[in-house]
Amino acid sequence: MTGGRLSRLQAAPLLLTLLLLPIAAATAQGALPAIAIKTAADGAQTYSLTFQILILMTLLTLLPAILLAMTAFTRIIIVLSILRQALGMATTPSNQILTGLALFMTFFVMSATLEQSYSGGIKPYLDGQMAGEVAMDKSLQPLKKFMLAQTRENDLQLFAKLSGKSQFASPDDVPLTVLIPTFMTSELKTAFQIGFMVFIPFLVIDLVVASVLMSMGMMMLSPVLVSLPFKIMLFVVVDGWTLLMGTLAGSFHL
Repeated sequence: MTGGRLSRLQAAPLLLTLLLLPIAAATAQGALPAIAIKTAADGAQTYSLTFQILILMTLLTLLPAILLAMTAFTRIIIVLSILRQALGMATTPSNQILTGLALFMTFFVMSATLEQSYSGGIKPYLDGQMAGEVAMDKSLQPLKKFMLAQTRENDLQLFAKLSGKSQFASPDDVPLTVLIPTFMTSELKTAFQIGFMVFIPFLVIDLVVASVLMSMGMMMLSPVLVSLPFKIMLFVVVDGWTLLMGTLAGSFHL
């Protein structure tokens, strides 16, 4: 058993060397460009293919953080979680279902913003019609516009003050370091406001059921267990999912 492990450990460096040989040979022949940034005569900067791949892999690594910090996902998933808590069901719908629903709702709400970002910056860059820095700025402009439309003025003033900048000349001058925390704070406030309105009807049902059970002397029967079917019935009768999805989509100022 020990000899087999040692043989595999000894074979691992050899296998890694064999895998890296084609890459080393291609680099020696100039097939793979080095990580470099070239500046043209007009000041535009172009990046080598290796550097572009490095940037792409970094963006893919940061994709979950971007999804949480710069899109409608945060508000939607919080409201859905509050709804599940209000219904009194800890695991139904499951986290996977809520996350999937929140993702598709996010794509639906931000479809116009993503299309503007793609057509304004990503597509021209892929076609070679725009430099990397300009394309990134053009791609971020629709996202910044979306986030600014959801932020509150007092939240923006707070983070601007914390960053040492009292005011900005225009919305385009607001940096992402200030805009992202402002946007997330405003999203949390809005999500809790919507969640409060969602929670109230179910709380009333819980109070009524608890009062009825207490008046009937049924102290040993759980009010949560009795009120659960009534809350589910109410949610289904009023077509709650359609109302909630419509409210969430309409709460974004597009």
